[in-house]
Amino acid sequence: MTRSSNCPIGINNKPAVITNNALIGCPFRDAIAERRIPSQLYRNTSTLRRDSTMDLVLNVADYYFLTPYVYPTSWPEDGALRQIISLLVVTNLGAAVLYLGLGAISYYFIFDHNLKKHPHYLENQVQREIKYAMTSLPWISIPTVALFFAEVRGYSKLFDNVSDCPLGWPGLFLSMISFLLFTDMCIYWIHRFLHHKLIYKLFHKPHHIWKIPTPFASHAFHPVDGFLQGLPYHIYPFLFPLHKVLYLALYVFVNIWTISIHDGDYRVPSALTSVINGSAHHTDHHLFFDYNYGQYFTLWDRVGRSYRHPSALMGKGPHDLIRKLQAEGKTEKTLKDK
Repeated sequence: MTRSSNCPIGINNKPAVITNNALIGCPFRDAIAERRIPSQLYRNTSTLRRDSTMDLVLNVADYYFLTPYVYPTSWPEDGALRQIISLLVVTNLGAAVLYLGLGAISYYFIFDHNLKKHPHYLENQVQREIKYAMTSLPWISIPTVALFFAEVRGYSKLFDNVSDCPLGWPGLFLSMISFLLFTDMCIYWIHRFLHHKLIYKLFHKPHHIWKIPTPFASHAFHPVDGFLQGLPYHIYPFLFPLHKVLYLALYVFVNIWTISIHDGDYRVPSALTSVINGSAHHTDHHLFFDYNYGQYFTLWDRVGRSYRHPSALMGKGPHDLIRKLQAEGKTEKTLKDK
């Protein structure tokens, strides 16, 4: 969109705070007029919100819903209390939509329901996984929102334009690889720490109730466990430059990946089996406890000597046990009671 010459310009060539007497000739004024919403509802504040990924989300939420329909006009968009409340709402809604939406897609279209015949699959397991996750997510969101608030206030290294990246588009690709490698390393050691005998029963054991996980087990963590394993994703942009739209895309990808390693689809291209930590690898982690702590790659499991080649790829996985028991004439009830 070409900005009108009469539209106020602020710091770093960004739109300045828009007040009633500054809307003449500004495209933003026209957008407000088209929606027939009083312009005084917008930007009645003297400060600019700084750029961040959550700022991008908040701007959309404010423009289309929160400012015209929720908050009183006396609450400026850049007010700290309003931002914190908005972040809590947006974070919880976003987490629930991603978890339930992506989890349902994976459960109904990817997850092999034959795994429910495994002796370690629990009664009413899906309902229990969902209940545990939906109870934990609001608690996880509290410290997470504190980090998002710091981003919104401009303390991270997130940037808005590709031109702000020293290496341009190649730099965006490198930052994506860096994000994956950094978070994979951190999650490996955090995950392994959570298996320490003094920590495990307090925080991580609830996630290991699901020995044959479904996609809905992906977020079924104790709140402390869930926050700690998600922390690397949030601290990365405070340490390294990252485009805010790329960060948002990576955040969605992380949720997809977390669901995918719990989806029971053990297929991995043979050339990548020793490199990628897929569902087969992670299922062995749930079954055998001390192996395959990694998130995306097997690198740190190899460095930490905790790598285990997936049993499902050696003819000794959950499906193989089910077939063996069925061949022995075991009924489904016998399998459940075993």
